[in-house]
Amino acid sequence: MKFLKSLFHINLSPRLKPEVAIECVDDAKTVFDWCSKGSDPQFLLKNHTLNAGWYMVEIELRHDQPCADSKIYVDYGEGFNEDDSFSIPIKFGRITKRLIYLSSPVQALRFDPLETAGMFTIRHFHFVKLFPFFAKDRLSQRLVNMHFKFRNMSKESALKHIYEESNKKGCGWQELALNYYEKTFIKKRQVRDYAEWIEKVEINNLKSRKYYNEEVGRDVQPLISIILPTFNSNIDLLKECIESVINQTYGKWQLCIADDASQSSMVRDCLKKYQELDPRIYVDYRKNNGHISAASNSALSLVKGDYIALLDHDDILAPKALQRVAEEIVQNPQALLLYSDEDKVDKYGERYDPHLKPSWNPDLLLSQNYICHLTIIKTQLVSQVGGYRIGVEGSQDHDLLLRCMPYLESNNVVHIPEVLYHWRAISGSTAQESSAKNYAATAGLKAVSDYLKREDLSATAEPGTVPNSYRVRWSIPEPAPLVSLLVPTRDGIDILKPCIEAILSKTNYSNFELIILDNQSRCKETLRFLEEVTSSDSRVSVHRWDHPFNYSAINNYGVGIAKGEIIGLINNDIEPINVLWLTEMVSQAMRPEIGCVGAKLYYPNDTIQHGGVILGIGGVAGHSHKYFCRNDYGYFSRLHLVQNLSAVTAACLLLRKEVFEQVGGLDEKNLAVAFNDVDLCLKVREEGYRNLWTPYAELYHHESVSRGADNTVSKRRRAQREAEYMRSRWGEQLDSDPAYNPNLTLVHEDFSLA
Repeated sequence: MKFLKSLFHINLSPRLKPEVAIECVDDAKTVFDWCSKGSDPQFLLKNHTLNAGWYMVEIELRHDQPCADSKIYVDYGEGFNEDDSFSIPIKFGRITKRLIYLSSPVQALRFDPLETAGMFTIRHFHFVKLFPFFAKDRLSQRLVNMHFKFRNMSKESALKHIYEESNKKGCGWQELALNYYEKTFIKKRQVRDYAEWIEKVEINNLKSRKYYNEEVGRDVQPLISIILPTFNSNIDLLKECIESVINQTYGKWQLCIADDASQSSMVRDCLKKYQELDPRIYVDYRKNNGHISAASNSALSLVKGDYIALLDHDDILAPKALQRVAEEIVQNPQALLLYSDEDKVDKYGERYDPHLKPSWNPDLLLSQNYICHLTIIKTQLVSQVGGYRIGVEGSQDHDLLLRCMPYLESNNVVHIPEVLYHWRAISGSTAQESSAKNYAATAGLKAVSDYLKREDLSATAEPGTVPNSYRVRWSIPEPAPLVSLLVPTRDGIDILKPCIEAILSKTNYSNFELIILDNQSRCKETLRFLEEVTSSDSRVSVHRWDHPFNYSAINNYGVGIAKGEIIGLINNDIEPINVLWLTEMVSQAMRPEIGCVGAKLYYPNDTIQHGGVILGIGGVAGHSHKYFCRNDYGYFSRLHLVQNLSAVTAACLLLRKEVFEQVGGLDEKNLAVAFNDVDLCLKVREEGYRNLWTPYAELYHHESVSRGADNTVSKRRRAQREAEYMRSRWGEQLDSDPAYNPNLTLVHEDFSLA
């Protein structure tokens, strides 16, 4: 067993002992000392003497991953948990420093160096004991530099503000200060801090908009029944939850509470008090504990309203939540399902981590319960599907949505792009840590699997690559359809040859033809390669396109030649990474409801080149999550989830030939070079198909290597004309992508706040 010894200041000398998913590397050919074998590698720190107090942690960690985040867990005698952990975003090639405060003597420490498999070396790992006055100085300095709330303050003013706020909230200043400090380490790509966004955008929108009671006919006011199951609830949080309903600006509601035989009499006493206080509150006191699904069904039995809203016993509704729901119901009488955006709230009442969701996205719902909170469903539909199902506790809401899904068309679903629900992040909740309730992931997998069986779909479900996510594997018909891969090219042997060879050698799907569309190549080496590859592999053919470059025209010509049932538009600077890339894309493209299918593309340095296309970014469209690290989860894990998108890039795009021809192919008149793929996808969507992006088809893309960038006057003018055409053709659709959210930026490609 190999141990890593590092000298701590003030004679602290912990020893890192590999405990879980870590192996010592004994290979002179590598510079790394350790190998992480999974997504949760762990060291235990032994033989240490760490007393209570302030410490500066210093870590230098070299690794082979695009990015890395480490974490330290502290055991004060009750085991390791997320509440007693410290995030450390690693700066590659530099020593990363951060403050931690140990509230009592430490029994054990755990160090998680990475969040993924990979190689690494720890060059520096020190704990430095600090005097309190110096720790305060470092803490306040980071807050004024990194936290919106304290920006433009002096360090002294920041500390004074925290003292005053802690007195008002009845908590210690140190606890509150550390909470603010910790949030400066939360990995996020927000150009604008959420607290600033709430102040400058959300509050202004609330002040400016006209709401239901002022504008919509008063004669039509739907009764909204809120179901609230409780069990051994925290009394203070339960009160806050119920008060958030009572304080709604919309008054026509019914609160249906089912207490699942709480052992605490305080819960029943609390509920009885509120029941006496407000006649709109109904309570069913269950005699036997039946878990969340049974309790929810008991709450459903009390419902009198036309719509049901779902509320957890420790969460909070925004004051105008039901008012906005009622407004949307009146304006959309066909609505069967409504849902809003949400955020989290910590134990200090601070809001963070907003989930700004897309509109109706069926394939994303199969990948995860992205709808979550606030959910409102037509009562008749809930009754029709039989209410909550026993046996899927932990993912009972996801299961209910999946059982409703066969009855939903897109116009039956209304997304309210406003944060109307605050999800309580407490220890043990999935709001704080997605792995906190492992049974929820198991139940979620059952919910998705059962949906596929009920609908008699030729597919199976399995766990996804991130927590609480699922992958649906769709079967390919027998015999497997012929796929025609079209690769336009002009010379460029240095990129064309690796592309063709990689497709031929790294593609397990066997029934494909590779059509190289040669656009006036002159390079002898290129011509020689084209001759060699066609003579050595019967799947490859070369067809000449002897006209000026026009991407749309070249591919339209290729489709006319193609024999396949499926067309693949492939750039000549693409290289497959995983051999099942084409199998995955074909399995999606053969679904009758699916149109264009896109892949996950990386730059050669393993950062994201294409995670799908988002309309409106930069005026027309941009790529989702561009330049994110390869293993990054993305915005609410979307880099790891199959989902419906408005468009995907034609650098690697599959669709059925009949669909391509149905929409008239690519626009070779108006879009010779740019945006022709976006235009194609929008035409396909216009015909009623859903476009889709999958992270399970991974390829490298050397973007615009063959054609070059738009860096000449003529190219810039052509690009401008094409952008103007897209604006005139698609208009407002480019500014309201249903796969995105109006509160997210159209300037950057990182899902930051608008």
